[in-house]
Amino acid sequence: MIYLLLFYRLKYYPLWTYIRLRNNILFLNFDLRTPRDMQCLIRSAARNRRLALNMTQRELAEKSGVPLSTLKRFEQLGEISLAGLLAVAGATGALEEFQNLFPAPPVRTLDQLEAISRPRKRARGVRG
Repeated sequence: MIYLLLFYRLKYYPLWTYIRLRNNILFLNFDLRTPRDMQCLIRSAARNRRLALNMTQRELAEKSGVPLSTLKRFEQLGEISLAGLLAVAGATGALEEFQNLFPAPPVRTLDQLEAISRPRKRARGVRG
């Protein structure tokens, strides 16, 4: 008998986000990253890329157009606007990676494929 204890970060998401049952096979998702974890990973990756390019914070701020204080706050806390993040990514040559940020969901049925090919119309409610 195998016992699995999941205590780490289960308080953030319901249990069904970690466990899936398909075709009588139990799948466990151990990728328990929170948005805050991802924020720290992005912050760290951006700093490491800047250092690998042998750029100072001041040089990156000038090249990207992001204020130096904003860049410092980003590298320390991970806080930056989307426009600022894209500017930093562009200045470090990592802008292309953002194209894959929100991939289209995989198509599994013919109905899903047809739904994608039809342009979506705005819902119009009846006023009054």
